[in-house]
Amino acid sequence: MQFGASDPQSAAYNAGANWVGVLFAAYNGFAALAAIAIPWMVRAWGLRNSHLINVCLGGAGLISFVLIHDPHWLLLSMLGVGCAWASILSLPYALLSDNLPAAKMGVYMGIFNFFIVIPQLLAASVLGALLKWLFHGQPVYALVLGGASLFVAGLCTLGVREATGTGET
Repeated sequence: MQFGASDPQSAAYNAGANWVGVLFAAYNGFAALAAIAIPWMVRAWGLRNSHLINVCLGGAGLISFVLIHDPHWLLLSMLGVGCAWASILSLPYALLSDNLPAAKMGVYMGIFNFFIVIPQLLAASVLGALLKWLFHGQPVYALVLGGASLFVAGLCTLGVREATGTGET
């Protein structure tokens, strides 16, 4: 979309593909930096609010792909995606472990992982058809759907009980 090319043989398409590599590197770098900042966020705002903030930053980052036309500004989008990724890899497990009996931690963590893998399998199974049918072959709208899903996930986090003493008021 930002490079205006759909022909894989064109120079613009290949420039876009190269820029995707830069964006992936940037989001991983931003995720590493966010992972350093997340403990401070948790101390200041609690687990739930910190996760809400981070996944909403990720949601905004994904949705912004449809709004941004200069590829260089997509680095800002990747900042949000990196914050969300760092949070997704840590805070849901912290929230869950605070609410589980220690003797059953392994069982419940395994069940929790079902809720990670099953949506991934579902997305892999139906997203291609959904892309053709609902989004008329425009993949950028799959990013918008992902961004909206992150906002919903963040709001759902507010329904999770948080243990006391984590900084939430």
